[in-house]
Amino acid sequence: MSAPRSSPRLVLTVLAAATASFAMLQSLVTPVLPTIQHDLGTSASGITWVLTAWLLSAAVATPLLGRVGDMQGKERTLVLSLAAIAVGSLIAALAPSLPLVLLGRVVQGLGGAAFPLAFGILRDEFPPHRLPSAVGFLSAVIAAGGGVGIVLAGPIESALGWRALFWIPMVVVTGTAVLARRYVPESPVRTPGRVNVVAALLLAGWLVALLVPLSQASSWGWASGRTLGLLAVAVLALAAWVAVEVRSATPLIDMRMMRLPAVWTTNLVALLFGAQMFGVYAFLPQFVQLPASTGYGFGDSVTVAGLLMLPLLVTMSVTGVLSGRIVTVLAYKPQLVLASGIAALGCAGLALFHAAPWQVAVAAGWLGVGFGLAYSALTSLIVRSVPAHQTGAASGMNLNIRTIGGALGTALVSSVVTASAGADGLPAESGFTTAFWALSGASVAAAVLALLVPGAARRRPVPAAPVPTPAVSVPAPLDDVSVVPVN
Repeated sequence: MSAPRSSPRLVLTVLAAATASFAMLQSLVTPVLPTIQHDLGTSASGITWVLTAWLLSAAVATPLLGRVGDMQGKERTLVLSLAAIAVGSLIAALAPSLPLVLLGRVVQGLGGAAFPLAFGILRDEFPPHRLPSAVGFLSAVIAAGGGVGIVLAGPIESALGWRALFWIPMVVVTGTAVLARRYVPESPVRTPGRVNVVAALLLAGWLVALLVPLSQASSWGWASGRTLGLLAVAVLALAAWVAVEVRSATPLIDMRMMRLPAVWTTNLVALLFGAQMFGVYAFLPQFVQLPASTGYGFGDSVTVAGLLMLPLLVTMSVTGVLSGRIVTVLAYKPQLVLASGIAALGCAGLALFHAAPWQVAVAAGWLGVGFGLAYSALTSLIVRSVPAHQTGAASGMNLNIRTIGGALGTALVSSVVTASAGADGLPAESGFTTAFWALSGASVAAAVLALLVPGAARRRPVPAAPVPTPAVSVPAPLDDVSVVPVN
């Protein structure tokens, strides 16, 4: 049964609910991991897999199911992704032991496809003049969602227990799936073909081999055999994956598309912004929760630490929405350069001024301005630079690169902070300040790379793999994608 007629505004609202639900899962359980560890009677190293399992599953599912949505229909794939989140939440909520919690997190991670599918649906349903604002709004929702999880985790756990962190998403996502099935129209643009199984396995292989050592490097050691061995496997599997994709008639990710100047430069900037934002999300709350006896911590609770993140979330949401609306005045490339500069100043502010909670809150709010502009501009550049039938795969890969950047940034910051620990096991102030300076440096590098993003439309065909014309589906004509605006 086809979806009832619905307005673009209603479609955007449903997509925002879907993507926000998954975005919050990035960080919703992070602040209460010690509580879960104690309740399940597991080890500190074991509990970190609650994050790693979700990260791995989402990293593999995001580009893979984004491609499936481009082929089989974005609406139905979106509904299946939301159903996976609900089922995974149910498994984790009922789990009596860590292995079942991990199983639930793996199933939840399949919902990562909601991100690229949502952007593909926006491109299908919104007229060109309204697309930038819609993409900006959805990007702001995704970027802020992870922070919202940090804010809500403490109050929910205190009032209802940690299992409510899975029960509540299950209920919300189930309702969102029903709304998506009813009100989100089915895809008018589809890409015929099939999923290359070898390419999919190689993609999963190099992502797992890369993200596991990045996530575990703090406990394994950067020079350990496991870390170096898996990183070597990741490099080899990545090379094999690229070789298979280049030769494939129906590639999972079209390598010719990935070589477009607007795509590869934007992806590199996304890698650095992922490192910055995840690094801040993971360690700023930890910084303010350290006891005052350290000489720099505030001894705040999880709830108060989350509230100090609110300025970041508010400014990120506002600037993310404004990004698409001001594009006629300030194009996406200068937005990206400006956002990088703002983020560099925000991280430097945290390194220099953190003696009082209000200083941390002001620096966080300033960072939110940069993150909101950047995430909206990054997504818009990708969506507008590829053919319509590759929107899901391209935006999924961009989001995946941000995830890889997040894992890399978190691992590096963790190594710096833990290396500064004293005899009492608590990190020194210098560990955090060095980490914040490193994140500021990443922002400067992002600004330099953003300058390389093409700044003018190019009137030439976008190279893409041959796509046979299906009997019922109508892919975008070549003329529709021959002009690639990347401003």
